[in-house]
Amino acid sequence: MIMRTLVSSYLIFILFVFTACTSSETEEPKKTAEEIATALLTGASGSQTWSLENGGSVSKDGSTVTADFSGFEIRFIANNAGKTYTSINSNLLFDTNGNWAFSGANFDKIILSGIQPASNKEISFTKNQEKLRLEFVVPAPQNARVNALAGFYVFDLTIIN
Repeated sequence: MIMRTLVSSYLIFILFVFTACTSSETEEPKKTAEEIATALLTGASGSQTWSLENGGSVSKDGSTVTADFSGFEIRFIANNAGKTYTSINSNLLFDTNGNWAFSGANFDKIILSGIQPASNKEISFTKNQEKLRLEFVVPAPQNARVNALAGFYVFDLTIIN
């Protein structure tokens, strides 16, 4: 009887140790808030393209201007070389390429480098399933070309697979 209790106790102990060791080995390290936010823009692979295809849209000051950005795409990349982006068909609103960085510690705003009107402005972003929303303001400056682009923009983009 004592031997049976001792063997049972030993087996329970071995099972407990095995379970504890197994579960700690399979846990992945926790991601930081910045890593989570980066993955929202760049996907799990570190490179994600967003476009107006499949139901995307653009509005300026509440009016739809999607046709002005036909074929628009923006790709966010994050890897060992840094955080970069490329864009096409932006109607001179975005640079064709540059760097991006988070603005602040909440990791819900980015700033794009470059010289075009959307550059060096805080761009708020939200991701909901397969859609990305970018919201930003281009203030009215001195020159007429950029003044025509001034306004509050909302880009609703979808993932290109």
